Amino acid sequence: MVKSKTSKTMEKSFDYDVIIIGTGPGGEGAAMNLAKRQKKVAIIERYHQVGGGCTHWGTIPSKALRQSVSRLIEYNSNPLFNQNEQVKQLTFQDILSHASAVIQKQVSLRSGFYNRNRVEHIQGQASFIDAHTISISHPDGSVEKISAKQIMIATGSRPYRPDDIDFDHPRVYDSDSILSLKHAPQHVIIYGAGVIGSEYASIFRGLGVKVDLINTRERLLSFLDTEMSDSLSYHLWNSGVVIRHGEEIERVESSEDAVIVHLKSGKKMRADCLLFANGRTGNTADLNLAAAGLKADGRGQLKVNDCYQTEVDNIFAVGDVIGYPSLASAAFDQGRIAASAMVDSSSKAKLIVDIPTGIYTIPEISSVGKTEQELTEAKIPYEVGRAQFKHLARAQISNNLVGSLKILFHRETKEILGIHCFGENAAEIIHIGQAIMQQTNGGNTIEYFVETTFNYPTMAEAFRVAALNGLNRLF
Repeated sequence: MVKSKTSKTMEKSFDYDVIIIGTGPGGEGAAMNLAKRQKKVAIIERYHQVGGGCTHWGTIPSKALRQSVSRLIEYNSNPLFNQNEQVKQLTFQDILSHASAVIQKQVSLRSGFYNRNRVEHIQGQASFIDAHTISISHPDGSVEKISAKQIMIATGSRPYRPDDIDFDHPRVYDSDSILSLKHAPQHVIIYGAGVIGSEYASIFRGLGVKVDLINTRERLLSFLDTEMSDSLSYHLWNSGVVIRHGEEIERVESSEDAVIVHLKSGKKMRADCLLFANGRTGNTADLNLAAAGLKADGRGQLKVNDCYQTEVDNIFAVGDVIGYPSLASAAFDQGRIAASAMVDSSSKAKLIVDIPTGIYTIPEISSVGKTEQELTEAKIPYEVGRAQFKHLARAQISNNLVGSLKILFHRETKEILGIHCFGENAAEIIHIGQAIMQQTNGGNTIEYFVETTFNYPTMAEAFRVAALNGLNRLF
């Protein structure tokens, strides 16, 4: 529950009702909700365009790159188009142009949201003077001060950069700077096999670039259901990606035209460039948090309660800057929910428990709910229903035969407990199952998929096939 403000604070005059720092999904979600509630809102962005890291360096560009590469692979593998056996080739720079066009469309769209809802957009670097006052350093060198009854921090995150690696070297990149890649590498080393590292491994390999993927853990994306993780590992391996598990960098040796990565195990490898994608840090270092009575942890993140309120009553925080789940989709909802709590301290709006995960590798992975490992550990009697994409007419028509859908459900109640999908459009397919999982009063049941007629042929048919497969296991 949101803590109440003191009467002294309520009586003070402010420039705005709410100041939001950051124009990514979290800041946008909050700004739109507050504007609809007739609040006077200012949103501060340090860069010259709105959208935050999500639009300019993270979610949007990486998914646009992935889309281009996926279509390239589809073209080259389809005998209808590739009849002369001449493989179509694209460079990283070729697909960057498409990503740039998408980014500009997103910026235009989101700028319009702020304008139509009369949210004042201020460009500059924000820092706290006190818990209600913000100093803004503008690009022209001028500085202004503005105040608000409440403030929201939605500054996102940036790639973690250890001090012993020279990121100024033209052959060393992080997940932001890789979008400024000027040469066409033939061999890339990616350090960090999390979501970002795995996605870029798919992208570069799809372009025909040799990829060494260094994983600091024992398996890829260990938070996933084991079968999904194993499927991704196999398909990356099958496409030619060399995966090295349980490894850590000791040092990086850079030259004019190459990098050599030395691992603590004694191994070393040479490539045209290094993409360091091992962790992210909350963007709080420049906010002068101490002036507001706040302190970030070692990863630059802030602690919040269930309403996204920090330890300082009138300051809220959402998105990557508060850590898990660090998803653009969740950040938008966090901003919306926090805005409701700012306006109404009795608001009971909460983020849903089962947040879907979309991982845009090639093929995609998407999951919602529990994994088999979690259900086994909790001793919940579950059963499994599976559908292979290669058996679906729509997958055969579109030549997307790689992939599967897995439904985990309770043996006795038939309640759906988890859904895991691997294959093209997995992040879209998962939402059908998610909608049923959210139903109450007996509505969450795997029998829905056998009692409901689906369009045919569609990829959604996988739910019917998986449901029949699972129900046939019961006795």
